[in-house]
Amino acid sequence: MSDYSRYAIYLVPDESALSRFGAEFLGWDIARGTISTQMQMLELPRPITEITARPRKYGFHGTIKAPMRLAKGRDEAELVRVCHTLMATEEVFAVERLRLARLGSFLALVPATDTSKLEALARRVLEGLEPFRAPMTKAERARRNPDRLSDQQRHLLDRWGYPYVLEEFRFHMTLTGPLSHAEARLTEIALAPLLRPILAEPLKVASLCICGERSDGHFEVVERVPLRA
Repeated sequence: MSDYSRYAIYLVPDESALSRFGAEFLGWDIARGTISTQMQMLELPRPITEITARPRKYGFHGTIKAPMRLAKGRDEAELVRVCHTLMATEEVFAVERLRLARLGSFLALVPATDTSKLEALARRVLEGLEPFRAPMTKAERARRNPDRLSDQQRHLLDRWGYPYVLEEFRFHMTLTGPLSHAEARLTEIALAPLLRPILAEPLKVASLCICGERSDGHFEVVERVPLRA
């Protein structure tokens, strides 16, 4: 019996300046499954612990397949085996550049260049691992606030258990919870000098990670699965 309540497929950067920044900004190291000493930034409009409270438990990542309960008859060992088989067909590539952006009311790192390879990878993982996803419960569907979604997003939610897939997929690496317009602007200004040298480097997509949700609600890497070199 697994200790994890849900599993997700995340792009968790390999050990790098980017991964270290993400862990130290959010205060949670998803790769190691440990608390990370959170950086102190006096220029933020609110304490960093408040600004990062919502994304902290998920760790620094980009979602490829959203968290899911495993379907009846499926287990972690089988998920790992199938992920290795699936990733062995996917070639390593790089996202040339990331940038800081506002997505609704929160800040995230998003690709500044072509995303077609990321979108294709996400589609194949979504479809290839769909048999592992347990059907949504009514409570799980309600938590997605379907009344606030477009007709297409509701259709995707009911079909795939998540509204932001396929044509609605937008790769992003979340840094904050909801911010006011003024708070977002001040946070952008504070982050700019920290991110400038980090974002000068491409994001290499050489692996995807199977991540599990622990009993305390935090996600951690269960296994890093390499793509084909």
